[in-house]
Amino acid sequence: MQDFREALARRVLVCDGAMGTMLYSRGVFINKSFDAMNLTQAGLVEGVHRAYVDAGADILETNTFGANRIKLASFGLADKLHDINVAGAHIARRAAGDAAYVAGAIGPLGIRIEPWGKTGVDEAREYFREQVAALLESGVDLFILETFRDLNEIGAAIDAVRSLSDLPLVAQMTTEEDGNTLDGTPPERFAPELQKRGATVIGVNCAVGPGPMLETIERMEAVTDISLSAQPNAGKPRDVEGRNIYLCSPEYMASYARRFILHNVRIVGGCCGTTPEHIKQIKAAVGTAGSAAAAPHVVTPRHRPSPASPATVTVMAPPIPPEQKSRLARALADGRFVVGVELLPPRGFEAEPAIQRARELKRYGVDVVNIPDGLRAGARLSALSLAVLIEQQAGIETLLHYSCRDRNLLGIQSDLLGAHAMGLRNLLLITGDPGRVGDYPDATAVFDV
Repeated sequence: MQDFREALARRVLVCDGAMGTMLYSRGVFINKSFDAMNLTQAGLVEGVHRAYVDAGADILETNTFGANRIKLASFGLADKLHDINVAGAHIARRAAGDAAYVAGAIGPLGIRIEPWGKTGVDEAREYFREQVAALLESGVDLFILETFRDLNEIGAAIDAVRSLSDLPLVAQMTTEEDGNTLDGTPPERFAPELQKRGATVIGVNCAVGPGPMLETIERMEAVTDISLSAQPNAGKPRDVEGRNIYLCSPEYMASYARRFILHNVRIVGGCCGTTPEHIKQIKAAVGTAGSAAAAPHVVTPRHRPSPASPATVTVMAPPIPPEQKSRLARALADGRFVVGVELLPPRGFEAEPAIQRARELKRYGVDVVNIPDGLRAGARLSALSLAVLIEQQAGIETLLHYSCRDRNLLGIQSDLLGAHAMGLRNLLLITGDPGRVGDYPDATAVFDV
């Protein structure tokens, strides 16, 4: 295969999705050591890897996220550390063949590092070295450090890798929705530090969906000049009959993948809740945009801000060709016949019946759901809100009718920005019905647009 660094420079690489989600869906209880399955159920692990290869993944992460001495000891498996890591790398290699790179996956130790805990940084580094050595022995192509919340701990992990190898290294932190780590460290601080430590690619993964992660990526781009990676969860899980269900559809995740690569993201994949179908859609979304010709412009600020002074850098992104904006736009550009069905927003706040009808329409082969706005000047659930819910939960594109009547210019701009941020790509701008025909005939009119 092409050298990993050369491939990274030429195109956007798609990483795989969740391993734990897939194993759980195939009957593995969450109280088991997923890493130990490299020894006990290698065929099942390899099957997950192969599903991601078939979906188009360029990078497979070994099933070794928790295969360090501390975490394995909690299952009485510390003495199996070497065997579990070696087996994990070999399983991934068999599945990858010549189609994908194999990344040695390393996660946090599961204990607090000084100054937050009793474990010293030097001791933590030795724990990581043990796992790195086993993966290195197995011939991985690169390393991925992921889901770290502590800058000191990921620093120890980077040092461990660099003390043994000069292979490409992806270092990923996990942040909250505000972009900061759990202890309040902002991207403006941790991004330059990860670059300085010797990572080849830096990024974020897990904990949040693609929306909040995009904002964090934008902040990282403003203070570094290194390739970035993004592996969001499939949204935030919802409790459905006692089970945590991730509701971001593959299409929704793919729409954000296209946006990530406009901000110097060169590796994009998925974390918790993502499946081979998510990766398949992401691969399709970045396939053409990820070539060298479409490589994003890297913006390096002339004066990098201090961690205490986050910078705002405005970047004019190149226009996206209409056919790349949505499936509806692509169908129209190709001259295909499109079937759309109108679905009225409810008069109350209960959206589930409408979402269920959208699911049924998708099953019958409908291409897009039309959602009218301000129908007959009546008070109904926001059409924009219903469109977001339908796209996220029913997995079908919407054509949002947007009434310019009775909205001032600032309100229209805010709504359009919000619609884009939430992944809506198809809008039909209309005048709208006058207030006098609806529920509140005395409502005043606004006609900025």
